[in-house]
Order: sequence, then structure tokens, then C-alpha cells
Amino acid sequence: MWVPVRRRPGQDFAATTGEKAAVVLFCGANTDPSGRTFSGPGDFNTQLTTWLAVANRRVHRTLQTRPTERWEADRVGMLTLPPVDPPAWWRMQTRIGRDHYVRVDTNDYSVHPDAIGRIVTVLTDNDEVLALAPGGVIVARHPRCWARHQTITDPDHAEAGKTMRGQLQHHQQAARQATAQDPSGPLVEVEQRELGSYDRMFTVIEGGGDREAG
Repeated sequence: MWVPVRRRPGQDFAATTGEKAAVVLFCGANTDPSGRTFSGPGDFNTQLTTWLAVANRRVHRTLQTRPTERWEADRVGMLTLPPVDPPAWWRMQTRIGRDHYVRVDTNDYSVHPDAIGRIVTVLTDNDEVLALAPGGVIVARHPRCWARHQTITDPDHAEAGKTMRGQLQHHQQAARQATAQDPSGPLVEVEQRELGSYDRMFTVIEGGGDREAG
């Protein structure tokens, strides 16, 4: 599986040779705006497979041989594959905020609002975005979007979020009504002092200074 990545202007591919160079040059030359366009990884791989069927039968200018004639020799020099496949997922962990979305690349994917405030594990491959709450509970599953700066919302997540916001507003309104019905709250007795004491303390009337009325 190849994923198209736009090359930098002037990037040099001369260091690569053989069938690898053919693939790299296809990826570089045909992702320019003036060349081929791809709707996603699946379309890219379909076009690449069709193109390789022709390119691998051509005589390579440097090697003076066809890539198909080099495969067996290359396989002899390759290491054997590990018994367990390497993980295909790109993984990260993040805490879900009040908007209950996670960002992958430049796109935002909705998460079920039950996960708000919790740390989730986000797994991403070429086809899917998956979010797991503690215990492995799936709180989001979306097809991977290859456009940029998109917001992808699961209708179930949106409906659950709307319901939870309604419940919160109901509780807040009930609390405000309870406060309005009894604005004074519980009564607390506070010691009261004879007002003349303050006048005497500041020598406003006779007998002031540091002395107070008995």
C-alpha cells in the first residue's frame, strides 16, 4: 500500500534505482497539479498498479535490464518477514474536551460525548480513524478523510451531545429557580456592636481615643 505525498519542489530522486526508483518517480511526477490527480489512497494504488504493469516491462536505462528480471535476485538478498506483522496503526492519546472531537492531521472527528473529560486512544490507518476509551470501549469510528480542514460528525454523537446539553440546561435552570425561591438562604446570627463605640474610637464624641463606652 502506497500513500501519495506531494514532493518538495526540486527534490532529487537520483539516489534511487531500479523498480524502487520507478515507483518514487511515479509518486513524485504524477502528484504535481499538472499531472495525475488522486481521489484517495485507493485510487492512487489502482493507478499505480496499472502503471507498474507497463513500467516494470521497460528496460531500465542505468541497469540495462527490466525490473521484472531483477525481482528474484532482490528477493534472495532480502531478510525474511517477522512472524508477527508490525502494527499498521498510527497511535496517540488525548483528553476529550467539551466539544468532543479529536484532530487527526488537519481534520476533526467527532467522539461520543460520554468520553468528555476522559483520555482516549486514537488509532489511525489509511482507511479508518478509531477512538477507544479506557477498557477498549469504542467511542468513535470514522472512515479516514483525505481532504484537509474538514469536520466529520457522526449523527449519533451529535444527537447524544444535544441530549446531554439539554439535560445540563435543565439542571441549571432548576438550580436557579431554587435559589430565586429562597434568595436569603439560611440565616446566620452576627454580633452587633453599639454604633457609638466607633465614634468614641475615632474621637468624634467625648470620651474618644482608645477607650470604649462601658
